[in-house]
Amino acid sequence: MSDATLTTPGPQGAAVRLERVLPDPPEVVWQALTDRDQLKAWFPCDVIVEGGLWRPGAAITFPFGPEADNVTLTGEVLEVREPELLAFTWAEETLRFELVPHDGGTRLILVDELRPGIAARNAAGWDVCLDRLAGRTPAQDAWRAPFERYTAAFTPELGPQEGPPESAQ
Repeated sequence: MSDATLTTPGPQGAAVRLERVLPDPPEVVWQALTDRDQLKAWFPCDVIVEGGLWRPGAAITFPFGPEADNVTLTGEVLEVREPELLAFTWAEETLRFELVPHDGGTRLILVDELRPGIAARNAAGWDVCLDRLAGRTPAQDAWRAPFERYTAAFTPELGPQEGPPESAQ
């Protein structure tokens, strides 16, 4: 696991970067990023791609369950280069997943372009999600310690950080 870092600001004003080294090759990790059933195991909500095909321009819906007030976000597929790059919008954010072969496995790099006030919250959330992707089972409150660490690290550069949603507290 590596801590999230701030990168060159994106169009939203901030971007956080997280990395994980996974034991599986990029082709296997690609399936975890693009197969709806596999996404359910680690992504924070369901992911429904228009026509079931990851192609630039395809619409995406992200329905959350009752624990998140049944909110549904929308997005669009921006880039697809199997098995090396997947980028899409997630409401107001842009998520970019890069897969790089690494010692028989994969170095996964996630960059989340977002508004500055939610950088710590999202970085902590992605920490938990990427732990699930790596096959770990994080504790229910696993986001708390990273959130506090990221808030302390990001506030001087980005300003005050918003806490997690009420449903996570």
